[in-house]
Amino acid sequence: MFTKAFTPTNGPKAIGPYSPAVKLGDFVYLSGQLPIDPLTNELVDNDIVKQTTQVLENIKSLLAEMGLEMRHILKTTVFLSDLANFQAMNEVYGSYFSDPYPARSAVQVAALPKQALIEIECLVIDTLAYEQAACSSGCCDGDCEGGCCEG
Repeated sequence: MFTKAFTPTNGPKAIGPYSPAVKLGDFVYLSGQLPIDPLTNELVDNDIVKQTTQVLENIKSLLAEMGLEMRHILKTTVFLSDLANFQAMNEVYGSYFSDPYPARSAVQVAALPKQALIEIECLVIDTLAYEQAACSSGCCDGDCEGGCCEG
């Protein structure tokens, strides 16, 4: 099979018959991540700032297990139970990314699992092999952090 599933060892467990992440070639598809505390496997406080932070920490942790970082995220879809929470979510979300930001959609939905306020899914590309090859060829001038060969 060409796909590989990833289940986090330090993250929340799936609450259904799905893989938290599936890799096909260089592409990684992250299932919607909920604001579940990986230590308790329970939803964090009913606060959009805390829930957004937990979701992004869960994403960060899942990516780290694959050797990837937030900068590898190309696209996110943010599901909110109430668009009135958009501004607060956006402030937290913005602190986890830098330019160039991933493409993003944000939508209000009728309900989310476990009555969560937010869920985020991601499309990720694993560029590590390309970055290492570029750095080996010398195009990075020795600076391979955060990608190289820009400009």
